[in-house]
Amino acid sequence: MSVSTAGKPCPAIMIQGTGSNVGKSLIVAGLCRLFANRGVNVRPFKPQNMSNNAAVTADGGEIGRAQALQAMGCRVPPSVHMNPVLLKPETDTGAQVIVQGKRFGTMRAREYGKQKAELLPKVMESFSITGSGADLVIVEGAGSPAEINLRSGDIANMGFAEAAGLPVILCADIDRGGVIASVVGTHAVLEPHEQQRIRGFFINRFRGDPGLFDEGMREICRRTGWLGLGVVPWFADAAKLPAEDALGLADGLGRDGLKIVVPVISRIANFDDLDPLRLEPGVTLELVQPGHPLPGDADVVLLPGSKSTIGDLAFFRAQGWDIDLAAHHRRGGHVLGICGGYQMLGRTISDPEGIEGAPGTVDGLGLLDVDTLLTAEKSTVTASGTHLASGAPVSGYEIHIGRTTGADCRNPMMMLEGGCPDGAVSSDGRVSGTYIHGLFTHDAFRAAYLGSFGAGSDLAYDRSIDRILDALAAHLEEALDVDVLFDIARND
Repeated sequence: MSVSTAGKPCPAIMIQGTGSNVGKSLIVAGLCRLFANRGVNVRPFKPQNMSNNAAVTADGGEIGRAQALQAMGCRVPPSVHMNPVLLKPETDTGAQVIVQGKRFGTMRAREYGKQKAELLPKVMESFSITGSGADLVIVEGAGSPAEINLRSGDIANMGFAEAAGLPVILCADIDRGGVIASVVGTHAVLEPHEQQRIRGFFINRFRGDPGLFDEGMREICRRTGWLGLGVVPWFADAAKLPAEDALGLADGLGRDGLKIVVPVISRIANFDDLDPLRLEPGVTLELVQPGHPLPGDADVVLLPGSKSTIGDLAFFRAQGWDIDLAAHHRRGGHVLGICGGYQMLGRTISDPEGIEGAPGTVDGLGLLDVDTLLTAEKSTVTASGTHLASGAPVSGYEIHIGRTTGADCRNPMMMLEGGCPDGAVSSDGRVSGTYIHGLFTHDAFRAAYLGSFGAGSDLAYDRSIDRILDALAAHLEEALDVDVLFDIARND
C-alpha cells in the first residue's frame, strides 16, 4: 500500500496520550514499522520532547532517543527535524533547550513557558521537512492535552495539532487503572473544537482477555462520541526496547554470570548505553537506586552519563557511593565511566564559567589521573575507531561539554578514526573512561569487553531490536483498526 502525495501536504496523524508514560513512544515506533512493512514511506515526528536520553544524528544534531527508535521503525536514518525541540532537564526547575539539533540555551521552566510559542515556526519548518516526499507522518504528543494549565503557547499537543491541522488519536493506559475516567476526563476538560479534533482512541497495555473490556469501550464511546480503534494487549518484549526516560529503567534479564552494577544518579543521561547489557543472558545488570549501597560482589561498576556532572557527583557522594566505589576498587574490582561518569572518575572538575551552577572546581573520585574543564562548547558527533585493549572495532557518538586531560589520557581507551585518542585507562588497568556513547550496541566490542571478564556473548543487538519492532508491528496490526487510522490521516 502506498500513497501519492505530489502537489498536496503529506497525510499525517497525531498520537496523544491521557498522560505521560502511557506507551505513546513505542506505539508510534510500532506503527512506523507496521506501515513501513506495508510499503508506506512513513516518518516519525515529535514537536517537543523532554528527555536526557538523546541520540546524535549523522549531521551532528541531537534528538530524543525515542525518535531515533521510531526512525529505525521506519527504516530511515534519524534527522534533527524529527524532534525539533528537545528539553534536557539539568535541575528540578530548568533545562537545556535544543532546537533543530543545536543548543539554544538553558531556561527555567517559567521562562521556557513564556518563550515556547516563539519556537512554533521552527517546529512547523521541521514538520514540513520531515513530511517532504513521505506518504505518512506519525506525530507523537508529549504528556497529555488534558494538562490545560500548559495550553497557552502549547507546541507539544493540541497547540501543534491545531497549527498543523492534524487529526488526533488518543492513547490510554489501562495498566495504571482508572482508564475510563482518564479518557472521559480528557474529553471533559478540552474545548469543543479540541474534542472534535480527536477522531478516536485506543486502550494500551491490557492484561488478559481484551473482550472483557468491550463494555468499557462502549461506555467511553457513548460519553465522548469518539471512535474506539481497539485494545492493545500487553506486549512483554516492550521491556527490551530502549526506554523513553529514566522511569523505564529496569535491571537486566540475566541473573547469572558477570555482575555489572550501575548507580542510578539523579540526572542520568543516555542510559540506553545499558540496553544491550540488559539483554545479555550471561550478564547480571543491577541498577542501584538512591539510598542503597553498591553491592560488594560487583565485578564491574559502570558510571553512566549525566546531564549535570557536578551536581550528580555531589548526589553520588550523598549516597555514600564514593566510599563503596573506593572499596570496590581496593578489592580488585573494575570501573568504567561513560561521558559524565568518566569526568567524575578524575581528580577534578572545573567549571569556571558556571555552566552547571556556581563557578568553581570540585574534587572528583580520584580513580583516574585526569582533570576536566567544562566549557560552553558542546560536542555532538558520531564516532568510530578501535578499542585498544582488544583491537575490537567501536562505533557510537559523543554528546558532552568539557575537555579531559591528564597523565592517564596518554593511555587512551579508544583510538578513533583520524588518529584521535579517546578516554583514559588507569595505570593498574582496572579503571577506564570514555566519551563514546553507544559502545555496547556494537556486537564486536561488547563481546570483546565481556570476554575480558570471561563472559560470553552471542547477542546480535541491532537484529534483536529489529525483530522486536516487527513483532510489535504485528501485535498492533492484530489489535488496532489500522486501516481506519490510515484513512483518518489521508482524508481529514
